[in-house]
Amino acid sequence: MAELVFFSGTMDCGKSTLALQMDHNHAARGRVGLIYTKLDRAGANVLSSRLGLSRGSLEVGDDLDFWESTVSRATAGARIDYLVCDEAQFYTAAQVDQLARVVDEMDVDVFAFGITTDFRTELFPGSKRLIELADRVSVLQVEALCWCGRRATTNARVVDGQMVVEGEQVVVGDTAPAGSEVVPEVEYEVLCRRHYMRRMTSHAARAASISPEVLPFDLDVCAVPSPPAHPSESTRPPLPITQAD
Repeated sequence: MAELVFFSGTMDCGKSTLALQMDHNHAARGRVGLIYTKLDRAGANVLSSRLGLSRGSLEVGDDLDFWESTVSRATAGARIDYLVCDEAQFYTAAQVDQLARVVDEMDVDVFAFGITTDFRTELFPGSKRLIELADRVSVLQVEALCWCGRRATTNARVVDGQMVVEGEQVVVGDTAPAGSEVVPEVEYEVLCRRHYMRRMTSHAARAASISPEVLPFDLDVCAVPSPPAHPSESTRPPLPITQAD
């Protein structure tokens, strides 16, 4: 029985890589599918991974009707066993409804991949509808990491080196290369919830640190013990207790 499955996670957790692997695995078993994506970092009509893998794809526009397109292809004699839909957070809610109909009425598997929330920690319309309709929602197990080493759960937008929490929901950008000295006009960085709430990106952390090579520790977490008030007394051995004769 066909399923609508939503694979979700933050940026840098391997969603596009898994999408390419999913297509490879099904194609290797003789199944025939179509790959869709929208606003990929590499440009139109391509599904790309940060690992360097890529594959030609069909670009999703707001006017694309997945139901009509799939029915039209099937009517023309094309075999369609599954759809791989990357960057599904950018799809409209109506398009997600169409994908669900393709699953239910045509018995075609749909594997959707996307980010759950935007840089304001608000649900993307496509992701929201997928969570509501999907047969299964799978959070990817490859964890993206915040600069502090904790599990990253949010996607922060950085404009000219400063984290922002206001603006258009969709602005295409990419995560900055590690150690890069060149700050793009718009980039994204994955952060843990704690540092997202503090607006503390890796750039801000380096700027606040004494050494540019070392990120700062939080003193309220790794507290430095206070020195004793009287060092000479704290190190003096206790006097023995004696009993008078």
